[in-house]
Amino acid sequence: MENEIHSVLCYTREPLEPEIYSPKLAYSMHLAYTDDGMSYRELNHNSGVLFAKAAELANGTLSAKSLKNPYLFHMADGNFGVLAIRTEADGSPDQQSKGSVLLFTSPDLLQYRELGLLNLTNGFYVQDIMCEYEHASRRYILRWREEDGRYYEREMADVTCPDDAAKPKPCEAFTLSPRRVAIEGAVARNAIRVSRDVAQRLIHKLTVPVHVRNELPERVAVTSKEQLQAVKVTAIYSDGTTAIKSIEWDASEIDWSRPGTYCISGSIRQERYTFPMATNRADPCIAQWDGRYFFVATNDADGNHTISIREADSIFGLVSAEESKILDTGIHDHLKRFLWAPELHGIGGDLYIFLAGSSGEFKDIQSHVMRLKKGGNPSMATDWGTPIRVARHDGSPLFQAGITLDMTVLERKGRLYVLWAQRELVPLDLGSWIYIAEADPREPWRLISEPVLLSKPDYGWANNQTFVEEGPFALMTDRKIFVTISGALVDATYCVGMLSVNSDADFLDPNQWTKGNYPLLTSRSVPGEYGPGHNSYVKDEDGTIWSVYHARPGIGQPRCSGLRRVHFDVDGEPMLGLTEEKDLNPALGSVYLDVLVEG
Repeated sequence: MENEIHSVLCYTREPLEPEIYSPKLAYSMHLAYTDDGMSYRELNHNSGVLFAKAAELANGTLSAKSLKNPYLFHMADGNFGVLAIRTEADGSPDQQSKGSVLLFTSPDLLQYRELGLLNLTNGFYVQDIMCEYEHASRRYILRWREEDGRYYEREMADVTCPDDAAKPKPCEAFTLSPRRVAIEGAVARNAIRVSRDVAQRLIHKLTVPVHVRNELPERVAVTSKEQLQAVKVTAIYSDGTTAIKSIEWDASEIDWSRPGTYCISGSIRQERYTFPMATNRADPCIAQWDGRYFFVATNDADGNHTISIREADSIFGLVSAEESKILDTGIHDHLKRFLWAPELHGIGGDLYIFLAGSSGEFKDIQSHVMRLKKGGNPSMATDWGTPIRVARHDGSPLFQAGITLDMTVLERKGRLYVLWAQRELVPLDLGSWIYIAEADPREPWRLISEPVLLSKPDYGWANNQTFVEEGPFALMTDRKIFVTISGALVDATYCVGMLSVNSDADFLDPNQWTKGNYPLLTSRSVPGEYGPGHNSYVKDEDGTIWSVYHARPGIGQPRCSGLRRVHFDVDGEPMLGLTEEKDLNPALGSVYLDVLVEG
């Protein structure tokens, strides 16, 4: 402990092929950690944690940006600062950033606030930057190199308010200490010392934990097999987080008619879902209704012309359940193509399917809602009503200058909210943005508030190959509501990001929402699963929450559905990449218990 040196290194990466690691991903700030000052290990699967925001142009379109040469420094108030060279998306010079550098602040190196461009000079591009805070003078010293090879420095009392800054003056050349790190593609920059608490939180948030031990009472008193089956184990993980798991107890040696103490064994229960669970099924959703589980998804096998449903007593049973077609493009004149992203939601005692569809062309794709008849069977096509196009409070179409899709719901304190992806196409294609509005719970296809913009694809991971954020879905907890969204093109670059809001906040106030700087789930999160995204959540009979997602088993392979348990990290936020072998250590799968059978 006394010899530990907790340091964090920032770096960018060399780009790879566009579907593997494009410039929009490579030219972001990555982090690595060491506790001996020598050997650095990558964090966040060697993926970026800080991305430059896109610039919004006068016509409303977004101009994607990247960053190079990030520099980490300590701030006077105890926070962290980052200065970086903003570039065009491909890493080439950014005309708007000429003479300036990009400034960020962060309390923890996890959540960052972009303060914008800090002007240093006129007429020249800045090509390198460094910054240190001098406690003696209580001033920041910024040094930089311009494109003509000259070096300058400037003092500032407050780097976030440069009005009192001294004029730039020439200075001697600087170089960063060379660091050779054994991290794929790393272009190392500088490292700073951090406290043990900061280091541990970074490790806990940016690495996947593993199951390390169990907590279980040594002895329990029961009177029946049912009471025994209620005894569960607490799995403890390497980051200190926990998960409650059921146990399959072997009670064959217990004589329930004879009081006494019996030593029994049990196996920790773990449902294992081989990926894929369904091939050519994308945007999957599982919901429980009337004691049974149902699965729906976009059907890539037939070009998105049908929607089918699976039904079973358990989530596991859905894997092998037969499909029943409940909708196709030959039934309704207003839904002839693009049956996308069906979602099942129970609202006010009725079951609904939210879906997107088109009367013919891509530009005509719109969100619709269809309701199950009272007492109807979800697996019977004839028990579903006609899909109704979502409308504003005055009855007019939700949006007419483009497309709407991926609508989902969020219920809180008796109020119903809908979130969806909206892409303006006229007069210009602005990309897909995330919106929210309140809806009528009796007619959930009708809004009762104005739509509110929540998020744009302004980070490189979301505008990678195309400007898209879509597929919102809410995960409710006691303190917070998390809405996962998917970004980028629906190929191997597809990934999952997250918005969050306090559960007692005003959901229609965009300032109440927080957007994560980096994605939660990417092609680097789970080996062999490419372009994961468009996930939903479902709770099983044990209370375990599952993420239902799609990914590709290889680059260029079809989109397929999968299931993985949702783990909650040290901050109570969802972790979507905890694989089965890390979720349950096979060596810890057997447990033992003394059972006192009472008379």
